[in-house]
Amino acid sequence: MSELVWYFAYGSNMQPATFGGRRGIVPRAAVPARLSGWQLVFDKPPILPVGSAMANVVECAGSQVLGVAYHVTGADLAHIDLTEGVLIGNYRRVAVRVAPLVGGAELEAFTLTSERRDPSLCASHRYMGLLIDGALAHGLPTEYVEWLRQRPAVEETAEALAARASLDRALGALKKEPR
Repeated sequence: MSELVWYFAYGSNMQPATFGGRRGIVPRAAVPARLSGWQLVFDKPPILPVGSAMANVVECAGSQVLGVAYHVTGADLAHIDLTEGVLIGNYRRVAVRVAPLVGGAELEAFTLTSERRDPSLCASHRYMGLLIDGALAHGLPTEYVEWLRQRPAVEETAEALAARASLDRALGALKKEPR
């Protein structure tokens, strides 16, 4: 797949170091964007259950999610699916329409959502820091960054740190070499 597609990131993939570094994806473009009719929640259990949550989007009329639309190759999108666990049901890829925050027509894009939810969880401070860094790096509105800063968060447990280290090693083996 060499054609270009749009991928809408709302979680840690907004952070350039995660998307380009950990995932090894260099987008052709990165556009701050809005996904209407969806809500950002922090209740998705990670692949390894460690007591904190990841970001997720759920359909919700009248709501919106801010994030980054990346112009990537089809092969990049397949790599996102692989590293985000789409192939094992961790997330599922859905087609959406996003609107650039500054001018431009709506874009047909793909994003990830999950039915795996646990309302007793909340994100870790470390994870929320990734979202805030990504929002700042892409010039998302100050109000949105402040909203992210106000989300409840927990400290990572020793189990979470160990699990993340194991997952990072596994993802390192899957890392795509940037082109």
